Amino acid sequence: MYLSKSKYTRAVQCPKMLWMDMFMPDEAVEDLNLQEIYERGNEVGDLARQYFGSYALVDFGRGLDSMLSQTQEYLNAGEENIAEASFSFEGNFCSVDILHKNAYGWDIVEVKSSTRVREVYLDDMAYQCYVLRRCGINVTGVYNMHLNGSYVRRGELDLKQLFTVEDCTEAVAARLPYVEGNIRGIERFLAIADDFEPEYGIGMHCESPYSCAYKSYCRRSLPSPNVFDIRGRLGRKKKYELYDNGIITFEEAAASAKLSKKQRLQVETEAFGKPPTVNRKGIEKCLGELTYPLYYLDFETYMQAVPEYDGISPYMQIPFQYSLHIQHEKCGECEHREHLGKEGTDTRRALAEQLCRDIPRDVCSLAYNMQFEKMVIRQLADEYPDLAPHLMNIHDNMRDLMVPFQNGDYYCREMQGSYSIKYVLPALCPNDPELDYHNLDEIHHGGEASTAFAELHKKSPEEIERTRKNLLAYCGLDTLAMVKIVDRLYEIIS
Repeated sequence: MYLSKSKYTRAVQCPKMLWMDMFMPDEAVEDLNLQEIYERGNEVGDLARQYFGSYALVDFGRGLDSMLSQTQEYLNAGEENIAEASFSFEGNFCSVDILHKNAYGWDIVEVKSSTRVREVYLDDMAYQCYVLRRCGINVTGVYNMHLNGSYVRRGELDLKQLFTVEDCTEAVAARLPYVEGNIRGIERFLAIADDFEPEYGIGMHCESPYSCAYKSYCRRSLPSPNVFDIRGRLGRKKKYELYDNGIITFEEAAASAKLSKKQRLQVETEAFGKPPTVNRKGIEKCLGELTYPLYYLDFETYMQAVPEYDGISPYMQIPFQYSLHIQHEKCGECEHREHLGKEGTDTRRALAEQLCRDIPRDVCSLAYNMQFEKMVIRQLADEYPDLAPHLMNIHDNMRDLMVPFQNGDYYCREMQGSYSIKYVLPALCPNDPELDYHNLDEIHHGGEASTAFAELHKKSPEEIERTRKNLLAYCGLDTLAMVKIVDRLYEIIS
């Protein structure tokens, strides 16, 4: 088996993760965003190759031996920039995103679609440096090229502004002495565990630097619920400390753990079967801030790693859709309005104009976690000064339906410690198929909505029509859910 840079970093995080990849891959819990992450990385990587000018590209699809020989051909030919330059030493293989010639030797340039250098990248680059130097390559610099989060596109894409090239040579040098020992440790672990599943305890390595896809498998023997199911700001490190101290069940956590008020509410409600908690004054305060007609608003957004339109930064939230339920009196009937932008276009201006037509000035709007909706509106106001007074009027008259649940003014066991609308809605309005996100077609949560719209322009007309219908149904349910929750809160305090 070749040990690649991705296998190396996975094994440094947890050697059993690599063993599971090899022998029990079906136990991985699928990451629905993984394909999108890969595609985003490929897009950024392809663009980054142009940063230093012309380059030679090693064909990744031709097999390892061909990649090694093609790399050597480019080196012999005097190429100064080689993308996917590939090297192998004693079973350790790596492809360098960009091998860049400098005045004294070669730079390793590792390209990432993130906006900062993460610690795990240093392990990746140290492994590459180790392999290349063992192959006789004079590596004198190691750099991480990542997206510049503060770059705002105006006109043609400026690669020198889009990317930040950060010198990591010293940080990599500090890790380099440990690479060979890590490799030998990985080899020993795999050799010992070749014929049986190895024992390897759970800990922070299950979470950092990446959440492990085999986490559920390794926790399969724990009772449910357990300390890892506690919500709120307990922190992953604290949960593992409790686990290491033998505090695993909710009963044990209730008796022994130092918990916040909201964490204790979750734990004791579940462990001791407590009835719903109702703080009438808190709920009344929230509802008392609402005025009618009431405008229930929810945005859907997506992100672009490489901004395609003016005024966009890497990973900026781009609104493409909203749903609006308008309720003219308390617990009254609603009218529904909606907007869904044209796929493959900059959706912001048309959305902002329609929003100003749909929501008059000086009315009360309601969102669930309004900080997100307010952020979107502020960005629209910054981009379109002519609409800014109206948009900021909507912004300033917004209220947040999440508050009574975030404050613990209403809590029941079915919420499982969460105040997300996806937990609050079925807890307050159970057994209503109209309000069940699982009954929707194709789009069941915001992540799926974002991905679907971002890829929509690549689909056939029939697929576009179907997905647009499903996007409208999903976003419409988000605001209908808020209507139902408000109506139910009035019932609870009546």
